[in-house]
Amino acid sequence: MRARRLRAGLKGWGGVGAMAAVCALALALVLLLPLTRPHDRPDGVPSGGGRTAHATQARAGDCKDGDAQNRSPAPSGADGETVRAIKERGYLTVGVDQNSYRWGYRNPNNSSGELEGFDIDLAHRIARDILGDETKVQFKAIPTNERIPAIRNGRVDMVVRTMTINCDRLGDVAFSAPYFLTGQQVLAPKTSTIKGYDASLAGRRICSASGSTAHDRLAADRASGKIPASADISTTVPNQLDCLVRLQLGEVDAVVTDGALAASQAAQDPAVALKGDTFTKEYYGVAMNLRAEDLVRRVNRVLEDYRRDGGWKASYDKWLSPTLGRDSESATPPAASYR
Repeated sequence: MRARRLRAGLKGWGGVGAMAAVCALALALVLLLPLTRPHDRPDGVPSGGGRTAHATQARAGDCKDGDAQNRSPAPSGADGETVRAIKERGYLTVGVDQNSYRWGYRNPNNSSGELEGFDIDLAHRIARDILGDETKVQFKAIPTNERIPAIRNGRVDMVVRTMTINCDRLGDVAFSAPYFLTGQQVLAPKTSTIKGYDASLAGRRICSASGSTAHDRLAADRASGKIPASADISTTVPNQLDCLVRLQLGEVDAVVTDGALAASQAAQDPAVALKGDTFTKEYYGVAMNLRAEDLVRRVNRVLEDYRRDGGWKASYDKWLSPTLGRDSESATPPAASYR
């Protein structure tokens, strides 16, 4: 079925008005490929099934962020209850971003209005493997702070939205093996005297997305004295890109977010720049329901094949190489470690 089309009235990504408009879209617009949608389940199980046995994931004490999964890939073509339910439904529901440049976004210069980006490519690949057709995917725009609730209440089968694997989230969602390496970084105006994630943040207003690893790290590091106690971290937003708008409006002095996202935002707005190096090492994973073990293992199989056949690299070169470079640490897909 043909996707609904949106003709964006934006001519580029540089202005504040354009950014605000894109942010508004993220809260209001959902791209539906099939016109039907599954019914949400109150018990946190994805609609259409997924009551397979739950394998215990690593918990605090034996968990390492980035290795916070222990499900080996399923044999090629293997199905479980969740995967069979998706096939019976006829499409995959995926929570994504629609305003992160080069990750999941609507290109204002593309008249089709369809979502594009690195995460979108991965979602299409998963749909192709499970359903035999990469177009059989229903995208739902999910704000940063709604990623986990969307999985738990069954609104989506999975979230493919620059979501960091970490041990604290293991009680809420299951993760695939990692598919991308990044780290937290500071974004600020080029003219700013902020040097990075250090003492130069004293007295500065810093924006982060609520529910993000950036916000958690800011709170922990200010409490421990790693960054100055005078750093104001009170500004949080539902969507990470909203921080860029706040920065452009002069309402904050800096943004802390994943370096991969920050690089894309710097490419959108030539008045801002990355400050200092990344100060963490983090991995993105596909997030799914805790009960959907068969789906997690199937996605891990997709990721193994995606790395091996060059699909991952081709997507990186197309979307992320212009902002992150061909020789960056992020330019190589991370290897999975199963237990």
